[in-house]
Amino acid sequence: MPQAASAGGEEALGDERCGFPVFAQQEGAHLIISQIGVVDGLDQRARNGVRGFGETDQPVHGFGEFGSTARAVAHLAGDVPVVMMLAGAGLRVVPVTIHVPLRDVPGALTPELLRRTITITSRALTRDFGLPRPRIAVAGLNPHAGEGGRMGDEETTLITPVLDDLRRKGLDIAGPLSADTMFHPSARARYDVAICMYHDQALIPLKTVDFAGGVNVTLGLPFPRTSPDHGTALDIAGKGVADPASMIAAIRMAAGMARRRA
Repeated sequence: MPQAASAGGEEALGDERCGFPVFAQQEGAHLIISQIGVVDGLDQRARNGVRGFGETDQPVHGFGEFGSTARAVAHLAGDVPVVMMLAGAGLRVVPVTIHVPLRDVPGALTPELLRRTITITSRALTRDFGLPRPRIAVAGLNPHAGEGGRMGDEETTLITPVLDDLRRKGLDIAGPLSADTMFHPSARARYDVAICMYHDQALIPLKTVDFAGGVNVTLGLPFPRTSPDHGTALDIAGKGVADPASMIAAIRMAAGMARRRA
């Protein structure tokens, strides 16, 4: 593949089919975050919040101190609590813990985090997706949802008390459920969103069901924010082979959310 060097010495990612050189430059993060601020009327927070975008020795996708674009945008919106939802054809999933090593998930999972995640999700499904009383299915942490404590007690000591409290507040919640039987077609028909305890418990079924059309949605923001459900794929940048389906789905979903908020 032909390579070109930028003024700063970086090698271009692309070839003649692209029509222009593509560079992985950390300076681009500053441009992106400043434009987010301008578009959404958050320009002062954008100027304050740009620190950490590219000003580290982390890869471009690391976003410095924020760790992700969703957290960065939440910071620009006033450090509001947000939730990551992945949505595809016939399935929406929300991981309670996200980029946490599997061995650390039990310690990261708290009643407060679980309650906040479910509450934000429920409100967002009503406001942004037109579901007056969303049906929420909640997975257990352990195999077979713990089997009454024989395979772990987080379901009985942590998850169930939170779910019981939220049911008393009027939420339509099923669970904790065994995750291994939550994602076949007839099970998916019984809920509007699946709340999962960790990253792969949520994202494996979503990306299996609809990898090409999946959308990453940040719930809890004062404005719609969506993105493709996959990474930047710098290894194919500029080659003209990328599948735009997820980007198209993300734009359409954001437009639908905006119309419902109008």
